[in-house]
Amino acid sequence: MTVDALNRYYNKFNEEHRLQTRHGRVEFTVTMKYIRDCLSEIAGRENAENSSIKLLDLGAGTGAYSVPLCLDGYDVTAVEPADRNIRTLREKHLKIKTWQADARDLSFLESGKFDVTLIFGPLYHLHGDEEKLRVFSEASRVTKEGGMILAAYVMNDYSIVAYGFREGRILECISENSVSADFHTVSGESDLYDYVRTEDIERLNRKSGLERIKIIAADGPADYMRRELNAMDEKTFAAFVEYQLAVCERQDLIGASSHTVDILRNVRKPSGV
Repeated sequence: MTVDALNRYYNKFNEEHRLQTRHGRVEFTVTMKYIRDCLSEIAGRENAENSSIKLLDLGAGTGAYSVPLCLDGYDVTAVEPADRNIRTLREKHLKIKTWQADARDLSFLESGKFDVTLIFGPLYHLHGDEEKLRVFSEASRVTKEGGMILAAYVMNDYSIVAYGFREGRILECISENSVSADFHTVSGESDLYDYVRTEDIERLNRKSGLERIKIIAADGPADYMRRELNAMDEKTFAAFVEYQLAVCERQDLIGASSHTVDILRNVRKPSGV
């Protein structure tokens, strides 16, 4: 997926709104809990104040995570390729260092600078291991040895169930060879998303040399239940969020989630450090 194609998509898609929906709020709440856990671990390990902990947000969008983390006092750098998204983020006038750039080339950032790096978005849109590994290589380079890298993915079986079966397109996808015989999506360069299974994520980890701390199902069944979530009263919805927080580490549920977050330790010493 080229930057031009992403621009065309995000010029029409309201990224600012997505995590404000109820299904988006589930994903955001669970993900933010684990980001803060990582930051707390680093603060405790290094006896550091928030302001001295450096966080890099790759594919930052309009700042869904960068903004609250900046307001928490962390030193935040955001990288985002899409024109509309980076413009919206900059208009918030916060102390976030912003770069309009591609996560596959972070040559403008020095090696070993960041305590935590978020890869929330780039891996959705890049096809094949080689392109994804370019992002991991750059993220590893700019992250401190022993620092943490959190990588988000969109999952294969959500796509098969929601787009294929629920929207009645599965037979069309099979006939076009965009779904394999074992129901794995086959994405081409012109497709917006590249969907993965847990075994795909594990393969990328082996190739990248990064060490998993844990993997979580960020939103679980929330994306399948948009109508039901919208119909819930606030107390019931709050209980659903608590449910997802309680089960998000269960390995029998990971692959069925719409989004997962793989929490990794940077065990390779970045070059140039």
